[in-house]
Amino acid sequence: MLITMFKSKLHRVKVTDACLYYDGSITIDEELLKAANILPYEKVQVVNVNNGSRLETYTIPGEWGSRVICLNGPAARLNAVGDNVIVIAYAQMTPEEALLHHPKVVKVDESNNPL
Repeated sequence: MLITMFKSKLHRVKVTDACLYYDGSITIDEELLKAANILPYEKVQVVNVNNGSRLETYTIPGEWGSRVICLNGPAARLNAVGDNVIVIAYAQMTPEEALLHHPKVVKVDESNNPL
């Protein structure tokens, strides 16, 4: 049996852009993805702290060091520039693996710089 566990997250990053007429996804600075152990094109959940919306999408790597957090496609309707969001990745694990697992949490400052 496999169970779904919280793997890692970017905690309260600020949305820097929204691009409605795009195929979809969330563009995230590749440096932030690496810090949070989230892969390019990995499925994530995006939780908006400002309005409570939750959505699932996949990541697209943005320019290293740009601090970009851009909601693309329909997700742009649920998130405004300046909103704080939590980007969460999950992983399937056996119960034995889950007992040993420690999630990676990356907190950021007002400019999306890792703390």
